[in-house]
Amino acid sequence: MAETVIRKRIEILTDTALVRRVTAAIDSVGITGWTILPVSAGKGREGLWHEEHVTGTDKSLVLTVASQDRAAALADALAPVLTSHGLLLTMWDVEVIRGDRF
Repeated sequence: MAETVIRKRIEILTDTALVRRVTAAIDSVGITGWTILPVSAGKGREGLWHEEHVTGTDKSLVLTVASQDRAAALADALAPVLTSHGLLLTMWDVEVIRGDRF
């Protein structure tokens, strides 16, 4: 089996209107890549929600993989908007091949 290393998988659920702000933060801490996925519906503390292009409350999931240090730097960079804009940031350890790319 190919050798693997531990990195952090980071998922950020955000209003689509804030995606550029999130990806700019990812870029600013030196993380080299990200993926944006549309999210059509969900349920949280405040109840059900669904995609709503008219009012601008549609959501996106921003996914990236990074080293522990860069993941921590990203969490720090996004800390001011996590609460004020209702972002959800999760991260956990994953094994990756070609760890030098992250």
